[in-house]
Amino acid sequence: MAGFTTIEGRAQAEIEAKKSRFIGQIAHAGTEEEALAFLDEVRGRHRMARHNVYAYIVHADGASDRMRYSDDGEPQKTAGMPTLDTLLHAGLVDVCLVTTRYFGGVLLGTGGLVRAYTQAAQAAIDAARLVRISPCVDIETNVPYALYESLARIAEGKEARIVDTSFTDDVAVRIRTLAGVEEPLVKKIEELTRGTAHMRISGPHFAPF
Repeated sequence: MAGFTTIEGRAQAEIEAKKSRFIGQIAHAGTEEEALAFLDEVRGRHRMARHNVYAYIVHADGASDRMRYSDDGEPQKTAGMPTLDTLLHAGLVDVCLVTTRYFGGVLLGTGGLVRAYTQAAQAAIDAARLVRISPCVDIETNVPYALYESLARIAEGKEARIVDTSFTDDVAVRIRTLAGVEEPLVKKIEELTRGTAHMRISGPHFAPF
């Protein structure tokens, strides 16, 4: 259950090559359905464009990542494959990247197309916010107000993160840590609360960390 890198939200960047506009658009896509929905959205916004080249990589737990690409009318392997290669080189998963081309009237040749689509894809990636997705465990517990700050310091000391807090009669806290290293944190919470804390520990799941 290894981690991976993806992006948060969406990003866009544009380059020009011999009067052709190349608009790189990248979005987080956790499923193939989300990737194709983003592609359809981009196509809808750019109906007048000659090409909407795409590539996506979607994480598949316990199996090979699902990868697809399309040259969308450009010469074979000059557009979709360079886009996919750029995603692979960046180490990104759960993303869809679409590059829209508005033809400027000058032919670029196969080498020029590869460079342009690669540059547009890289520009879109550079504009995005990258996040690391790791196998995590969430620990939910309740503590008195007087112990909350101490609990926060314990979490920080164990390189864990408080991801949710609710203040009512006491403090309900959800702490996230990397899967496989939660036992020392659990023991520290037990020591802090003198064994009175009731903890609910989730199974491993992928989350930003």
